[in-house]
Amino acid sequence: MIVSRVRREEKALLQSFQGRGAGVEVINEADLVLDPLAPDPRWRSYDLVLQRSLSSTRALALTRILESWGVPVLNSARTVAICSDKLRTSLALAQAGVPQAPLRIAFAQGASLRAMEGMGFPLVLKPLHGSWGRLLAKVNDRQAAEALLEHRFTLGGFPYHVSYIQRFVEKPQGRDIRATVVGDRTICAIYRRASHWITNTARGGQVSNCPVSPELEAICRRAAGAVGGGVLAVDLFETDEGLLVNEVNHNMEFRNSMEPTGVDIPGEVAAYALSLAAQRRPLAQELP
Repeated sequence: MIVSRVRREEKALLQSFQGRGAGVEVINEADLVLDPLAPDPRWRSYDLVLQRSLSSTRALALTRILESWGVPVLNSARTVAICSDKLRTSLALAQAGVPQAPLRIAFAQGASLRAMEGMGFPLVLKPLHGSWGRLLAKVNDRQAAEALLEHRFTLGGFPYHVSYIQRFVEKPQGRDIRATVVGDRTICAIYRRASHWITNTARGGQVSNCPVSPELEAICRRAAGAVGGGVLAVDLFETDEGLLVNEVNHNMEFRNSMEPTGVDIPGEVAAYALSLAAQRRPLAQELP
């Protein structure tokens, strides 16, 4: 298991693996020096690598190297690459026919303002990369749009010169849904409520159990498949027309979902990872 630091989630995962008699080695990414052109036989001895890096950039680089060496990683580089980029996620969901909120992409300040006015306020302006609800902005009118875009295009680096503009979705009862998907199953879901329009638990959102309806199960399975599958958190909005997928997260924090749902999430993840490792074992024995 590759970590940036051992949080409550990683501790719970370790206990679940050890409770199933699995040997687990914890590797801090900060200690690694790899030669991507020379496969390290040490890594080939692992049945599976569980990627728990807090940095999407590091996770993607390391996972790509390991996969090039024939080492299976959960989640895969494809999944990490898609989920860590909001535009790539939106495109993958669209190709799979997964419903999502209307959005526009623009590449200049003036074009961004025209896109916003064309969609109608309020809107949400997002960075292409980021998590925990950081650097999101609700844009209520033209004046706010002008100010935000001026700051982004003047003070922000090049990554912020691509405007990801999403239709603002009114949340019923100030809540949205986070569902946990392991493999091809939606094992549980929570409502996240907040008086603020951002409901992330990292920003103080309050949680309660959300029953996994057939509609929720189906849309989460499709969303997970669209980004490559694995162990994922799917964020959704409730609307009068049905559920919309907002984001898919490849390195989920799950501590706030365990108590309200009563589901042993680390146990489910460990069982799934060990099932993948068992599939790998016969192949590993044949490798030189």
